[in-house]
Amino acid sequence: MEKFRRQYVNYQFFKVDPAWRRLPADEREQGKREFDAAVSEFEGRVMTVPYSLVGIRPEVDIMLWRISYVLEDLQDMMVKVLQTGLGKYLNTPYSYLAMTKRSTYVDKHSHEGQESKRLMVVPGEAKYLFIYPFVKTREWYLLTKSTRQGMMNEHIEIGHKYPTVKINTSYSFGLDDYEFVVAFESDFPGDFLDLVMALRDAEASRFTLLDTPIFTCVRKNLKDALNDLGG
Repeated sequence: MEKFRRQYVNYQFFKVDPAWRRLPADEREQGKREFDAAVSEFEGRVMTVPYSLVGIRPEVDIMLWRISYVLEDLQDMMVKVLQTGLGKYLNTPYSYLAMTKRSTYVDKHSHEGQESKRLMVVPGEAKYLFIYPFVKTREWYLLTKSTRQGMMNEHIEIGHKYPTVKINTSYSFGLDDYEFVVAFESDFPGDFLDLVMALRDAEASRFTLLDTPIFTCVRKNLKDALNDLGG
């Protein structure tokens, strides 16, 4: 039996209908308060970290990074959010679901704030979060374990050269359309860019089938993230 329970990890993206911005100011303010209250209602059950993407990607405006031990809590929270005055004007173009899991390739290696080989995700305080779903080719899984381990050791070694970037890996096998969802926290977007370029030279990159779309998210408190919507 594992010492730590596994967590559900969800990245929920929203796009506001432009019609919401044409509502009276008091109605918009009420809708934002209701949205905030719906999120706050699940405090203690769902860890929620808000981010703004306004002006960064055209199809998304706000993202909630949500972590919970109970899948239904994630669902119940979203039901409440979508019933708010603001929620009625929100579309959800992307939503990624995953779980934490012991790494197949990492033994003694671990990142600060991640306990028991990544069974627990603990968001840091970095200003930026970079997210993308990830799928390996089927050929990758046909390689021997030792061959894959060697390539992943190179992958990890490259990551260690960028200590300002923290990776959070979660697993989607059978839960969603992807195999992994990875989220990188950093205060320095340039360091993340350089890390991704360096990883392109790694042998394991030959076995990447999909690693898009990529989202650059700016961390803000929920009030400021909602105000970015233009209301």
